[in-house]
Formats: sequence, structure tokens, C-alpha cells
Amino acid sequence: MGILDFLIGEFIDVIHWVDDTRDTMVWRFEREEHEIKYGAKLTVREGQAAVFVHEGQIADVFTPGLYMLETNNMPILTTLNHWDHGFQSPFKSEIYYVNTTRFNDLKWGTKNPIILRDPEFGPVRIRSYGTYTIRVSDPAKFLTEIVGTDGEFTMDEISYQIRNIIVQEFSRVIASSGIPVLDMAANTADLGKLVAAEISGTLENYGLSMPELYIENISLPASVEEALDKRSSMGLAGDLGKFTQYSAAEAMTAAARNPSGGGGMGAGLGMGMGIAMAGQMAQAGPWGAQQQPASPPPPPPVEKVWHIAEDGETKGPFSRAALGRMVGAGSLSRETYVWTAGQDGWQKAEDISELAQLFTVLPPPPPASDKV
Repeated sequence: MGILDFLIGEFIDVIHWVDDTRDTMVWRFEREEHEIKYGAKLTVREGQAAVFVHEGQIADVFTPGLYMLETNNMPILTTLNHWDHGFQSPFKSEIYYVNTTRFNDLKWGTKNPIILRDPEFGPVRIRSYGTYTIRVSDPAKFLTEIVGTDGEFTMDEISYQIRNIIVQEFSRVIASSGIPVLDMAANTADLGKLVAAEISGTLENYGLSMPELYIENISLPASVEEALDKRSSMGLAGDLGKFTQYSAAEAMTAAARNPSGGGGMGAGLGMGMGIAMAGQMAQAGPWGAQQQPASPPPPPPVEKVWHIAEDGETKGPFSRAALGRMVGAGSLSRETYVWTAGQDGWQKAEDISELAQLFTVLPPPPPASDKV
């Protein structure tokens, strides 16, 4: 710093900070040898807080407003040191500006898959990613626990640690939620609020808070998604015979539109398809209605599995056959609470028609004896 810059700094008595970086969390006001003139004007704008550090100790935290650095508005500072020179000379202190606005659109995601037990598919692996917002809720604690003496602290310096906290709590919450994988997309908002609430305690120790956390996507491994797509395609295809006829008609129409492009191939293809369709028409009934081939049998239904609640703990899953054996052994009663995927809350076994039949196979209690 030149002598002219030093002299100009000595006469400056306005302390303020204007941030245009959008990622700076803390910025230290730099002065020559940290000398702050007594009576200087301190400007703190909305979305900021100024932390006054004197001789290594946090003296005060200034909220938005305009302040004169004098004894009448720094009661905490005057208790740290006795000013026997009349407060006329500059005093060596530091002022840290803390950005208290929200830092938005911050990314998080799981680097490795999370293994959980799904009630329908069994053990599965999922991945997830989303965004979150963060803000400084306690400037003094944030300065003490995280920033230290860093003159310019940015969001990038702590975002990696926050992402690790999010992934850890998300893994724990999602594994213990008991929500089926196919129903997670409908519960991302509630899961995001639950994860944010679990993280709030840890962030509070850093002087931070997380107003929002969004789960944008929860995905399965590619092989599992491919199997689900095939299962959905089989349901959408419907009658394979009609699908084959529709495909043949589309191919014949395309060949007719370009009779010269394929030479004799287009004509031969059209003739072959015409003969095939003629054979299908010959199989039609007396009213001209084509006899439909027998539809293939539908896929077998997916067997439900059930969970049992006993003494505040959840057991299972169990198949219906297993529950039947438990009824015979006396370990499952009509009053036992059970739950399966798609069911609205826990219900007694006798209130579910599929399970109530298990109790009817047992003989009723014997009649009272007539002997006296």
C-alpha cells in the first residue's frame, strides 16, 4: 500500500460492505493495522450482520442499521477494556460482515447407492439427488465454529461438509421409513421436510439453518428399471394378435407410398402381406367377423406380503401361507395388527377379508357339557 492510500485510509470513517459475488458468506473489513477510528460510521444493510472482534474476542453483533462506534452504543465493548485516553485515538479491532441471506440452489446427491429393504421387491439399491438452501442463523457462532480468522469465506468451503450431512441423514431416514420404492415419488415433499428437520440439530451447532431441502429424483438401478419397463410394456401391449395386424398394415402402407424406392422388393412385400391378410379374412366367420385367436393367460398375480406389529416392533414380511401356519401355532390372533403395501395404516387381522379366512378353518369352541 502506498503512502497516499494509507493517508486516505486514515481519514475514512465509513465502514460498509456491498457484495456482488452471491457466494461470499463472511468478509472482513480491511484497514491498515486494523485501526478503527472512534466515532466511525458502521453501515449494516438488510441481509447482513456485522461481528465486532476486539483483541481476539467477539465484542458485539450489529444487526441492520447505521451505527456510530462510540461508547453509548457499544456497551459490551466498553467492558472489555478501559479507555483512559478519552476514546479519541484509533483502536485496533476487526469487523466481519456476515451474509445472512439464503444461499439457494445448492446441489446434493448420493455418490454410492443406498441399500434398503422394500416390501415388494426385497433388497434394492436406490440413488437420489436434489437441492437445498442454507443461511447463517447465528453469526457469532458461525464465525467462532467455522470461519475463524478467514478474511473471505465462501459457500464452497462448507458445501461439501453439508452435503455429507444430508446424505447421511437421508440414508437413515429413507431406510427406516418403510415406504415402498414405487410410492417414494409421491412422498418426496414429506421426506425432504423430515430430512431437513433431522439435519437442523447438527447445523445449529455451526450457527446455520436449512430452510428448505428438495428431493428431485429417487432412482433404481438400470437393470431394475428395465425390468419394470418390460412389465409395463406387457400390460400396454394388450392383444398381441391385434398389435401384429396393426404393424403389418402400417408396413404395407409405407411400402405403397414408395413403390419405386425399393424396386421389386416393395411389390413383393405388398403382395406377401396381401396374401397373409387374405388368409386371415378367409378365417372370418359367416358375418365377416374375424375369429380372434385365444388370448394368452394373464401373468400370475403378485403375492402380497404382510408385516406384523408386536410389542412396538415390526416383524416380517410374511406370506399368507406363513400367516396361516402362525394361526395354527397360536402365534397370530384375530387382534394382531398387520400391514401390507397399499394399505391405509395398521389394521387387525380379523378386519381384513384375505386374512379373516385363516381363522374360520379352526373348529369353534366345544359346547358346554350337559352333565351335572
